[in-house]
Amino acid sequence: MKTIDLEEQPAEPEQRGGPEKRGRKASKEVRRLQLIEATIDSLAKRGYADTTMADVADGAGLSRGIVNFHFESKEKLLVATLQHMYDEYSAHWRAAYTKAGDDPAAQLLALVVADFDRAVCNKRKLAAWCAFWGEAKSRPTYQALSGARDAAYQNLLQDLCGKLGQQAGYAYEPQALALSLSALLEGLWLRLMMGVEDVSRETALTSANEFLLTAFPKHFARAASGIRRMAT
Repeated sequence: MKTIDLEEQPAEPEQRGGPEKRGRKASKEVRRLQLIEATIDSLAKRGYADTTMADVADGAGLSRGIVNFHFESKEKLLVATLQHMYDEYSAHWRAAYTKAGDDPAAQLLALVVADFDRAVCNKRKLAAWCAFWGEAKSRPTYQALSGARDAAYQNLLQDLCGKLGQQAGYAYEPQALALSLSALLEGLWLRLMMGVEDVSRETALTSANEFLLTAFPKHFARAASGIRRMAT
């Protein structure tokens, strides 16, 4: 291995990893995020097939060469966009789950409420999700990316349903109930994306709360704000 004498090393660490280098790194990350956000916009506006690298560049206000420099191809750009959306969604529900504390009922309610927060539940992002869902069946890369993350969320729902069942003696199978809940949440997202007139984020959350009230009557009760946690 090549060694370097002390005299040969830079006198100041900033010369190697200082503000200028950090600035370049930040600029690269900012550019990537600009392009990913522009991709989400294009997916929501044009759909998957009609989104092009040129559309993304124009939407981001950047040159087409910049898009090619960061992502090389449309497929790599779309994979990075899907990765970003999953990372954002995962961070969102994990934060809500952690903030809810140690009570399983409070944790489950927090997950349901988080699903209809405007930060992740808006027409722009829902349309982009649906664009990816439409392609997932024929694209193993998308399936692999989403599979582990979906499984983590599903396993958490199942674990919480199991804990509530043990607490109150509910006669249900936790895995089946968790699957029903996740299917309900995904279906409500789909109806919101389609713009069904009688469905809004508020009415969708009300529907999800009705599920919790019906499935866990010893844990939740109606309240002026929609639903409240009961002491078991």
